[in-house]
Amino acid sequence: MKWRRLPPPPTEWAPLPRSGPLVLLRINQKKSDFLAGIFLFLRRANKKSLRFKYKRSFVFGVVMHLIRENLFIGNIGDAAEVLQNGSTEITHILSVLSSASISFFSEWRSGLTIPTKEIKKVYVGGSGDAAAPDSHSHDDSKSSLAPQKLLYSLEYAGKDLKLVRMAVPIRDMESENLLDYLDPCFDFIDQSRKEGSVLVHCFAGVSRSAAVIMAYLMRTEQLSQEDALESLELSCEFVCPNDGFLEQLKMLEEMGYKVDHASPIYKRFRLKVLGDCYNRGEKIDSSKLGADPGLPTESSSVIEASPKEGVNRIAYRCKKCRRIVALQENVVDHTPGEGEMSFEWHKRRSGNPFNKSAESECSSVFVEPLQWMTIVEEGGIEGKLSCAHCDNRLGYFNWSGIQCSCGSWITPAFQLHKSRVDISTVQYHPPYIP
Repeated sequence: MKWRRLPPPPTEWAPLPRSGPLVLLRINQKKSDFLAGIFLFLRRANKKSLRFKYKRSFVFGVVMHLIRENLFIGNIGDAAEVLQNGSTEITHILSVLSSASISFFSEWRSGLTIPTKEIKKVYVGGSGDAAAPDSHSHDDSKSSLAPQKLLYSLEYAGKDLKLVRMAVPIRDMESENLLDYLDPCFDFIDQSRKEGSVLVHCFAGVSRSAAVIMAYLMRTEQLSQEDALESLELSCEFVCPNDGFLEQLKMLEEMGYKVDHASPIYKRFRLKVLGDCYNRGEKIDSSKLGADPGLPTESSSVIEASPKEGVNRIAYRCKKCRRIVALQENVVDHTPGEGEMSFEWHKRRSGNPFNKSAESECSSVFVEPLQWMTIVEEGGIEGKLSCAHCDNRLGYFNWSGIQCSCGSWITPAFQLHKSRVDISTVQYHPPYIP
C-alpha cells in the first residue's frame, strides 16, 4: 500500500485556504487499474459557497471588502475601477504603492488614463505648495525617513475629479519603514470616514494595505497585533502582511498604539533603519544623527542640577574634560545576555550559577549616533569614538555590531565605556515662551 498526494485542483479554481487538511489518495498497487480509496475533503460547512465566491472574485475582479463602516480594502484593480468609472460608495482612496504618482496606474494597465489635480505634496521636514486647510504637522527631527523624502501626495482624481486620493510611497519589503507613514494615513482615514467612505489599497490588497488597516484598527479599537489580524481576516481572509510589517505593528502595540520617537522601542528601530541604509551603501545624512548634547542650542540649555525649576536628566561626561557626550535620552537600551556564559560555554564559574544577582552589570552604554562622532559622518564602518573636545578615547563603534559584556549583541553599535565617562545629573530648562 502507498499513500500519494491528490493532484492539484483544476486551474480555473482559485487556491483554497492554506489551513485545509492534506488530501490523500490510497492506491492498491496490485490492482493498478482500480482506484480503491477515499477522498477526504475536510473543509468548512460553507466550503462550496466559498469556492464559488473565490471564482467570481478571480474572474470579475470584485475583491473589495468592507472592514468597518465606511472603510474598505482592495487591490489596484478595484482602485482603477473606482477612479475610471466612479462609485456610489467610495469618496476617498488611500493608495499604498511603491510610487505615489498616478502614472503607476498607466504603467500597470496600458491605455488607462486618470485625470488628476494636485492639492499638495508633503515631504519629510516640510510641505510643498498648495497647502490644504487640514494639513498635518509632523515631527521629523527624530524620524527614520531621509530628509526631503516624499511623505505623501494629495490630489483630486478620477471621473469629474470627484474623488480625493492620498498616495503614500511604500514598497512591499520587510526592510521598508512603515511606522513613520502611519500618522498621516490615520488622519486621512479618519477624515475620509467622516466625509464618506475610503478604499485602502495596494497592488494585490494583501500586504501593505492590510498592514495600514491593521494599524488603524489597533489604534482606534486598542487591539493587539494578533487580534487586529484576526479581525481583518474575518472580513478578508487573503490578507498577509510581510514579516517586517508585522514586527513594526508589534512595536506600535508596545509603544501604546502611537509612534513615539522618544520610546526606546522606536530608538532601536531607528538605529536598525540607519544600519540598513548604511549596508545598502547609502550616505547617512548628518541630520539623522542625534544632536550634540555638548553644544548649546536655541531651544534649550543644560546646567548642573540645582533646586531651581527644571527637569533633571542623566548625562554622560568625558572623564578628562567633563564635556557632555550623551544624555539618557540618547541611550539605546538592550536586554542583558548571560554574561560570561555567552562567550565561553565550557567555562566553569565559581559560586552558584543560578544566582543572577552575582553577575556584574554592563561595562558599557550604547547610544544612538551623535553629531560629534565625526568619523561616523565621514562614512567609517568601524573605529574609535573620541571626545570632540580633548580627543580622549571614549569607546568604539561598528555598523556590523558589538557584543556587550553582558553577552547581548547590539547592531549597529555605538559604545561608550563606563570607565571613560562620568555619570551626573543635569537640569534642562525649557525655553521661555512669552
